[in-house]
Amino acid sequence: MERMHAMEYNIRLSDELGRALRDRRQALGLSKSSVAERAGKVREVIYRLEAGEEASVSSLFAVAGALDLVLRLEPAGLPTAAEVARRFQEDDDDAA
Repeated sequence: MERMHAMEYNIRLSDELGRALRDRRQALGLSKSSVAERAGKVREVIYRLEAGEEASVSSLFAVAGALDLVLRLEPAGLPTAAEVARRFQEDDDDAA
């Protein structure tokens, strides 16, 4: 299986996870329905995960697998100043 060009995210929040899953799905040219079918899940699971909403761990693994992704855990350390600033900017943008 061919590996796609490095697609790495530092995910600390559920909405960041949702964005990463959506970006990957779109990069692969897949619909939410096709990912759901590949994962053996209902389409609602894809909507929920991409929105950063609650879903089971097994659903997350199934969807990640359907997108040819693996999850890797590593020590987080403190967020960088750039990560904090970006997050505050996103919150300000959402409020506008």
